[in-house]
Amino acid sequence: MKKNYKISTKIKILGSMLIVTIFAVILSTIYLNQKNIKDSLTINIAGKQRMLTQKITKNIFYSNQFGSKDFVELDKAVKEFEYGLETLTDGNELLGIQPAPTDAIKAQLAKVMTLWSSFKENIIEFKRSIIHINNAQQMTTMTYIIQSNNELLHEVDEVVTLLTNYSESKREFIEKFQYIAMAFLLYLVLYSIIQLREIELHIQEFMDKSKELVRCDDGKLQPIQVDGEKEIIEVASSINSFITKVNDAMSYSNEAIEHSKQASQKLEELTDEFDSIIGEIQNSSTLSRELDRSEDIVLDSTESLIKTTKKLQNLKDQLDTLMLSCQEAK
Repeated sequence: MKKNYKISTKIKILGSMLIVTIFAVILSTIYLNQKNIKDSLTINIAGKQRMLTQKITKNIFYSNQFGSKDFVELDKAVKEFEYGLETLTDGNELLGIQPAPTDAIKAQLAKVMTLWSSFKENIIEFKRSIIHINNAQQMTTMTYIIQSNNELLHEVDEVVTLLTNYSESKREFIEKFQYIAMAFLLYLVLYSIIQLREIELHIQEFMDKSKELVRCDDGKLQPIQVDGEKEIIEVASSINSFITKVNDAMSYSNEAIEHSKQASQKLEELTDEFDSIIGEIQNSSTLSRELDRSEDIVLDSTESLIKTTKKLQNLKDQLDTLMLSCQEAK
């Protein structure tokens, strides 16, 4: 059995679903934009780590070539590399960067950290060999730095790749969600149009049926038979109740008029009988007076019945006028 909902209920449900879907699309878009900003910042930091490894190696080659003991640029690059590596691993609340999001990225960053520990120790040893002019130690550390530089650079590149892939996958997921939400929103709009059209058709059907309620079979008003929302069915039910009362009143008035006519005929017959009896007993004055009194009573009753019959006839005429007006409105 089809369940009929109120028009207000349908509108509330459709409105709520539209509002929720619209807010979901808006919030997902805002979230996507914010995440894109943070992800871009994280990828930039990882890309800068790659540049810093080259900068550190370049400074070491320069110091080795010219015996320079100025390590300001080298120390600055080392500190910046360590800061970036810590940010990528543990996050940075000030920058709004979360810790490494996946196990694969965490494992890769741990691998870079292990390589960096050995790389940093050799940087320290290289600086000492320059300061103390220890050529053998200087050559040993230079050889290690040359050999491990490419490996460290490769592992940092892998971090950049993993972060980029993660950002892309997340962006694609949110984009898919947006497409699904937009499709659902379009479906809701179309469904809303269909529902509103259905409500309009039900109202039009009710209007058409209400114009046909004057159609009479056997002198009776016909009830309205409609289907639709709960409010329309309730109004139709109220009108049908009124139609039933009007039909009952018309039926009662017809019966009352018929009974009144029958009573009038009976009284006329009684009057005629009394007249014949009076003719036969004219010599009896006492009885004549009593009969005259009875005749007066009968005449009064007849007049009352005639008045009642006229009133009932007026009621019937008014009901007939009501039906005629309804037929003219049709």
